[in-house]
Amino acid sequence: MGTTATLPAPSQSTLIVVDMQNGFISPKGSCAAAGFPVAELAPSIDPCRIAIDFARRARVPIVFTRYTYRADFRDGGFMLKEKFPMLADAKALVAGSWDQALIDELGATDSDFLIDKNRPSAFYGTPLESYLKGLGVEEVVVCGVTTQCCVETTVRDAAQRDFRTFVLSDAVAEWNPEQQAAALATMGMLFAHLVTTHDLATVWR
Repeated sequence: MGTTATLPAPSQSTLIVVDMQNGFISPKGSCAAAGFPVAELAPSIDPCRIAIDFARRARVPIVFTRYTYRADFRDGGFMLKEKFPMLADAKALVAGSWDQALIDELGATDSDFLIDKNRPSAFYGTPLESYLKGLGVEEVVVCGVTTQCCVETTVRDAAQRDFRTFVLSDAVAEWNPEQQAAALATMGMLFAHLVTTHDLATVWR
């Protein structure tokens, strides 16, 4: 699933890795405890790691995001209280917990940027936009989980801020194939160019 658009240049790009956390990905995490099919998200791990490796070699800044709640979940709002109360019951993604932490496989370092958020978009209520502007970023490449929720919401917000936006279609994952296909189709229609890690290799190696 490639694109004929000009691919993102390393000198003006950043890689945004969305919510690749123990709570979402690990079979020992809170989402698994709440009954979500976390095995469906595992295929995103290796492609995300490949994209991160390409970014490091090309000196592209990397932004990791983490979905994060207070221990009392008073910052969860409508979505947590009324749509997914089971996450609070599972003590999901509490700040400072193992559940909130990024998975070890991705090798995040202190030189990377880290955004904690309590809503799906990485831009909502965070300093992400100011970070990107300070870095001179004009193009963002997005990977991570879940495709229809936090990835798509972040991508929409990036596009509406006029960043040229790319989604790594093989490095995002969703709970079920129908939601995955719908999210990719929606993002590709208006908000982003759909590319693969193979496409990225041609410009970020």
